[in-house]
Amino acid sequence: MAITTQETTRPPRRLDDVPGWFPVLDQLLFDWFLNRQEAAGMQGDLLEVGVYMGKSAIFTGRHLHPGEKYTVCDLFEGDAPDDANRAESTKSYSKLTRRIFEENYLAFHDELPRVLQGPSSVVSSEVAPGSCRFVHIDASHLYEHVHGDIGAAHDLLLPEGIVVLDDFRSEHTPGVSIATWEAVLNRGLNPICISTQKLYGTWGDAGPVQEALLEMVQGRTDCDLSTQEAAGHRIIRLKSRGMRAPEFPPSRYADVPEEPVEPTPVPAAPPVVASTPRQRSRVRRVAVDLMPPVLTRALRKAMR
Repeated sequence: MAITTQETTRPPRRLDDVPGWFPVLDQLLFDWFLNRQEAAGMQGDLLEVGVYMGKSAIFTGRHLHPGEKYTVCDLFEGDAPDDANRAESTKSYSKLTRRIFEENYLAFHDELPRVLQGPSSVVSSEVAPGSCRFVHIDASHLYEHVHGDIGAAHDLLLPEGIVVLDDFRSEHTPGVSIATWEAVLNRGLNPICISTQKLYGTWGDAGPVQEALLEMVQGRTDCDLSTQEAAGHRIIRLKSRGMRAPEFPPSRYADVPEEPVEPTPVPAAPPVVASTPRQRSRVRRVAVDLMPPVLTRALRKAMR
């Protein structure tokens, strides 16, 4: 999504202090999908393509277990592969740097994930095929790039792995929408559910995952639920209703006292100087000289 970046000067104390868009419902769904995999004994690597300031990457990193690898990829301040991607990066992410991401991530974790700095096209050659259980794609919004990212996710995921596609229906990202539904219609992607911002899918059997998700959601009062059929696919639609975010540990800076913020001095207003009788008389004479003759005679008569 198009955004205006702002470099923060204070380290984050909690996840919400990290700039970025990671709605509460998606936090719940990330937690649910990843916990479900772990409860079933599924092992595999984690991948996030497009990290911005690190909010969702920090959240996902909590689910990294021994023997698994976590890879993130972003251009950061690097060169874009083409003019269209360069224009998109300049407009929306001009102040994003690798240093900001790494500082935010290390505020919550002891070690960084493996960081690939470059276009998302490098992921396929850096991550082993069939090694990932969870892939989150939130990089370029251009159709050609998203099409390639989805293809990479297909090759990198385990048979029952989960892919999450961000901004698949935002009005300003039609390229993501086209690439996403093209993957559903022509490339074997099975949608599981959609939130306001993201589509969750798999190239495996979506049915068992959907049944478990429905069972979980139907027991909640803070989530609206509907199911729809489209092109032979059942799609679960979810929407938050006053939902609270899952518990997430505070950062290592949570107990550090905040430095007081010096108030910005407000310049004093210039003093109001009262006009003298002589000045007021001069103003009246100027006004009389500039008025039409009829008004001038009336004014002088009134002044007498």
